[in-house]
Amino acid sequence: MNRLEMKTVSSLAKVFPDADPGAACARASCLRGETFSFQAAYSAPALVKGLHIQAEAGALTPYVKLFSVGLVPAELTGYGDGDDYVLRTAPGLYPDPLYPLNGESELYAYPRQWRSVFCSVGVPEDLEPGTYRISVTVGSVEWEGEAAFQLEVLPPVLPAQKILHTEWFAADCITTWYGLTPMTEAWWAMMEKYIANAARHGMNMMLTPLFTPPTDTGVGAERPTIQLVRIEKEGDRYGFSFENVGRWLEICRRHGIEYFEMPHLFTQWGAGCAPKIVARENGQEKKAFGWETASDSDEYLEFLRQFLPALIRFMEKQVPRERIYFHISDEPGEDSMERYTRLSRFVRPLIGDCPMMDAMSSLKLFRASSLTAPVTATNEIRAFLDDHVENLWAYYCCAQYRQHLANRFFCMPSARSRILGMQLYRNQIRGFLHWGYNHWYSGLSVKRVDPYRTTDADACFPAGDAFLVYPGPDGPVNSLRIAVVREAFQDHRALSLLEELTDREHALRVLEQGIAPITFTEYPTDDAWLPAARERINAAAAAAWNRPGRER
Repeated sequence: MNRLEMKTVSSLAKVFPDADPGAACARASCLRGETFSFQAAYSAPALVKGLHIQAEAGALTPYVKLFSVGLVPAELTGYGDGDDYVLRTAPGLYPDPLYPLNGESELYAYPRQWRSVFCSVGVPEDLEPGTYRISVTVGSVEWEGEAAFQLEVLPPVLPAQKILHTEWFAADCITTWYGLTPMTEAWWAMMEKYIANAARHGMNMMLTPLFTPPTDTGVGAERPTIQLVRIEKEGDRYGFSFENVGRWLEICRRHGIEYFEMPHLFTQWGAGCAPKIVARENGQEKKAFGWETASDSDEYLEFLRQFLPALIRFMEKQVPRERIYFHISDEPGEDSMERYTRLSRFVRPLIGDCPMMDAMSSLKLFRASSLTAPVTATNEIRAFLDDHVENLWAYYCCAQYRQHLANRFFCMPSARSRILGMQLYRNQIRGFLHWGYNHWYSGLSVKRVDPYRTTDADACFPAGDAFLVYPGPDGPVNSLRIAVVREAFQDHRALSLLEELTDREHALRVLEQGIAPITFTEYPTDDAWLPAARERINAAAAAAWNRPGRER
């Protein structure tokens, strides 16, 4: 029997076919209620087909899921002026999609190339604490290999996530990829699969397409219409049906999503125009507002006067007002300050005390507006922190790739994505927003792209910026990057638990043992630091959990 070379490596490793995966990682701890992951990397000296894989982990076996880590091309890996905290910058094949494996799945081993299997362990909250040996075996008629991992499940239970997290959900991309008709049963079924998947990966806020969101759209262009609200227009009066909105809310809440983000009420980058909104008038459905409608036109403002109170009356019967978030315009600049602030003040009385959030990086603009929750780029957030802004959110996108800022490009180490959870905790950030859960269009949504072939939105954003999931044949295919994003928010939850069991000062001492305070640009970047920090947090939480006299 021929032997495959195998070893277990961290979930943070990116296993390229042309490079050794690096140091083995054979043991770690986790908390109950956590999804823990590692990888089993394998290689053979010759081409081997028909390999089968299985995992055995005793009582944990039913909770182990296996995925083949696929390779996808990256042509635009960056803009050419980034920092040195990257794995490589050359175009080529990068590990990312996670293809589910089952008993019938087969793997290939390519001559003298490395591949990996991603092992995800959904540890139940009621699992008996202890150390579990997870054995991963790969074999065929003539080849065999085995790698083992020791997972110590500690007694503490990971608490519910408190920090808010939204990754913009592009319902139109799903609709066009699968050729679905909006609001049909097949459409709703597919939406639910992607919503449920988002929830499983730490997203507890959902962008809700009351009307087609006016983001990443070229001036004068349109994205496919996805509008949950049915609107009837008769003269100057509007009637609204929120039945589809209610169904959307019910699906989200069924999967644990409790916060809802309304689409932007005005266009991107300064609120110049109204979004595309479709209404039925005299029995015919047509576009009522769009690029041709000035944002401050009497007609559109009158529509908002009727629409927003009606929406609030409907929503608050199902969702507390403090969980309904509104947007004015995405990423406005100081050049649009007068218009933006005037419109935000117009909207404020119409939505009452519902939170208002927008991505913006100007403290001056924020102070002049009616926003209650600014969402600030991580390279600009220091000014907001120094000014002690309340309800501060953070975001990054294609522009945050210098100064070791956290991000999720293919070319970056996974630790550069996972550090975000600790940064958010350290700086007491209220929420995190990213624009790309599943943007499978080119830049400005000019055309549809195949994300398995075009990973850079048609040479617009560095590979890995525009989406975290791929379209599978019957639902989402996850990525290494979304798994790491989930781990980042689990780190945040673990730190929150330690704070609850002790106090914040103690949690920070454990996190930052031997290092300077963590910022969005300064933190240890060696491969061993982040896993070691999480082990310290786990151990400290277990010690506090088990202390005599603790209220159970």
